[in-house]
Amino acid sequence: MMMSPWDRWSSTSCCLCCHVRTGTIILGVWYMLINAVVLLILLTALSDPEQYHLASAELANDLDVMDDANMCIASAISLLMILICGMATYGAFKLRAAWLIPFFCYQIFDFALNTLVAVSIVVYPNTIQDYLQQLPDNFPYKEEVASLSNVCLVLIVLLFIGCILGFKAYLIACVWNCYRYVSGRGGSEILLYVTTNDTTVSHN
Repeated sequence: MMMSPWDRWSSTSCCLCCHVRTGTIILGVWYMLINAVVLLILLTALSDPEQYHLASAELANDLDVMDDANMCIASAISLLMILICGMATYGAFKLRAAWLIPFFCYQIFDFALNTLVAVSIVVYPNTIQDYLQQLPDNFPYKEEVASLSNVCLVLIVLLFIGCILGFKAYLIACVWNCYRYVSGRGGSEILLYVTTNDTTVSHN
């Protein structure tokens, strides 16, 4: 019997041998907590700009306005992410497959962005050295890292990004398997309901 590629990779268990539904709930709660902390920091910075303001003589007032605008945009994105993660958690808990789709789409988008970063590093390897030069002088191990060759830096960064991409791909597979499981459960319940009604009608 031939199996499709999706069926070959599908599984009902994920990390720590827990069910994909449980793993998706944990993942959704974890993302919600991270984005809630980020949102809290951003709102605190917006409410008290003097405490978090990066003082610099080179910055003009228009750049300060842009900085506040960027923080407002980041706050809105964090709030949206909390909503999307909450939908995924609710969908996995209540067996609502459609509620998992926004979070799954976010995962695909995030994976694509990280892949583009890896491709840009391969195409433009000098960007790593440019980024290192922009770091502050008191940044830990800046001189040691900057002394490495471009090839070595590219390999280290690509290895690091490759590990991140592999982990993100695994999380995408977990959420996708949870979606398949929830969709299958929903289809089974509908089929059971229809079969039960048909049996009742035929007996009557």
